[in-house]
Amino acid sequence: MKGKILDFNSDSRSGIISADDGNRYNFDVAQWKGSVLPKSGAAVDFSVNNGVAEAIYQEQAAAGSSKKIPAAILAFFLGAFGAHKFFLGYNKQGVIMLLVFIFGFILLGIPSMVIGVIAFVEFIIYLTKSDEEFEQTYVSAAKPWF
Repeated sequence: MKGKILDFNSDSRSGIISADDGNRYNFDVAQWKGSVLPKSGAAVDFSVNNGVAEAIYQEQAAAGSSKKIPAAILAFFLGAFGAHKFFLGYNKQGVIMLLVFIFGFILLGIPSMVIGVIAFVEFIIYLTKSDEEFEQTYVSAAKPWF
């Protein structure tokens, strides 16, 4: 069965999984089959025995499915136009970046340079985050700005 970890308490070493069937299942860290402790929001595959989750494995994203590298490349080359924002699904923020860049030339290009610096900073931030952290922050949690 597949689901998502709703909560994990590292002190009691137990947590709750919300399964795709609509039910919630408690689990103990002894049933966790990963090398690192479970995290809230992680997608998991598990079996159920007497209403308790067992043999819990964290689902791995398919190789190359991360949006991190394409978003970073877009931020570097076309970031001033908001291309990386559009790619990540943040259309409102993409339009803001695009309009400020285009109309910034009216004010001697200063707003356009600021947008370029913001895009470069986001490029650096995207590259320094791990794939999991990037997906959690910018894809799952929908955080549009750094």
